[in-house]
Order: sequence, then structure tokens, then C-alpha cells
Amino acid sequence: MTDGSRPDIQAAKDKMQTRLGAGREMKRLTNHLWEHESVHLMAAGRYGGGTGLVVLTDRRLLFVMDGMTRKTIEDFPMDKISSVQWSSGMVLGTLAIFASGNKADIDQMNKKDGKQIADAVRARLARPAPAPIQPAPMIHHAPPVPAANAPDVYEQLRKLGELRDLGVVTSDEFEAKKHELLSRI
Repeated sequence: MTDGSRPDIQAAKDKMQTRLGAGREMKRLTNHLWEHESVHLMAAGRYGGGTGLVVLTDRRLLFVMDGMTRKTIEDFPMDKISSVQWSSGMVLGTLAIFASGNKADIDQMNKKDGKQIADAVRARLARPAPAPIQPAPMIHHAPPVPAANAPDVYEQLRKLGELRDLGVVTSDEFEAKKHELLSRI
């Protein structure tokens, strides 16, 4: 299957500064995605001696190299990533991924594309993990939130808008959280 029928892949492709060295991987990306997995960002890069495609989805970060004689797929589930580090030169940079006690360096990434992925992963890691489902707690009426928190709400709204623009949160998630934050003012 090609990516022509996937608007999420096309949107991520449109955000890329350079696609050099990752054309075959983009064409075959749907073969490597899980069911209902959506693509947020992509960047060309080099990992393990081969040039391929770095893909940030709603579930994981993966590197796909689909060469003529060698194929590599390395995935980093979001719940296993502890941190990322971005370092760059004039044009290219390196994304270091720390996951499950290991470090993976993806280099030769376009400066803007790589930083965008690093920032999006950091933002996703900063979000609290979903709480396990528990029985409904006893209802306690909390005192109203003091007005001193209002500037904090504005800052949270600004950050939430950035996350939406990066594709880290959906429009529906953005609207729900925005409504919740505005109700605190």
C-alpha cells in the first residue's frame, strides 16, 4: 500500500524540510505501521550505518531503512523512552534516544526536522501517563482555585496550542483541555 491514501503521512511529509535518502521508506511506510497508528512527524536520518526515515507516531518513534539488500526497522515505544537529546551543527544534527537503559544515535538529520521531532517527543514525555481506571472516589468539594493561578492557565493554554500545532495532541484533545483550563479562570 502506498501513502497516497494516508492524510497523516502526507501531512508529516509536508512538514519535512528535506526528503533526501528516505523516498523508498516513505512509499512503504504503511507496511511498517500498526493498525490505527497515526504518523505525526518524519525526518530523514542515518542509523546503524544506513540512511532511512525517522517516524514519530502516536505510539512510538521508529527508524525504517528499506534498502535494496538490507532492511532495518528499530522501534522505540513511547513508554520505554526516558529522554531524548538533540545536538546540531550548521545544517545537520543528531537525535539521541535513551530507552530501556540503551542509547540510540540517529545522525545526519536535517536541523529543523530533527529538532521538531526532539521537541515533540519531549512534549509527549512531559505529559502525565494515563491513570489506571479505579473505582469512583468519594466526592469532596474543593475550595475554588485562587486567582493567582490564572497566569499559569494562560501559559498552559499557550503550550497546549504548541502541542496541537506540532501534531502531538489532536484537535479534540486540545478543545477538551482548553475548556477544562478556561473553567479554572
